[in-house]
Amino acid sequence: MKLDEILATAGAHKKRRRVGRGIGSHRGKTCGRGSKGYGARAGWKAQWGYEGGQNPQISRLPKRGFNNFNFRQNYQIVNVADLEKLFADGAKVDAVALAGAKLIDDAAKAVKVLGNGQLTKKLTVVAAKFTASATAKIQQAGGTTEIVAS
Repeated sequence: MKLDEILATAGAHKKRRRVGRGIGSHRGKTCGRGSKGYGARAGWKAQWGYEGGQNPQISRLPKRGFNNFNFRQNYQIVNVADLEKLFADGAKVDAVALAGAKLIDDAAKAVKVLGNGQLTKKLTVVAAKFTASATAKIQQAGGTTEIVAS
C-alpha cells in the first residue's frame, strides 16, 4: 500500500466555495453577504444572543427564581393624631373600630400604629405593630397597647 493509493472518505474534504466570481456563479457582486452593514464587512462575528437590535429573547422571557416579594407583610398605617381626633376617652381601638371610622380599608388586614401627632386620651389600642414613639405616647396618655398576631 502506498500513501497515494489511500482514498479519503467521500465528502470528507468539501471544496471551498469561491465567491465573487461573476453573475453565473450565483455568488457574484455581494458574494452572499447581503448588502451593506456589519455582516458585509470582513472580520464580522455575531455576538451571542444578538438579534439585530430587536429585544433579545433573554429579555422577553420572564424572570424566574426566588424573591421575598410574595412573603412581604403590608400594613395599614394609622397615626396617633388620627386616634386623638376620632375616638373618645377610654375607648377600645381595634381593626374593626378603625374600619368603622374609615381610617383603614379592611379590618382583616394588619394595622401598624405610627407616632405622628399628640395623644391626650386614655385608649386601649389593639394592632399588629407599634412604633416605639407610638407606644410611648399611648402609655404616656394612660392608655395601653396590645399586639395581635397579623
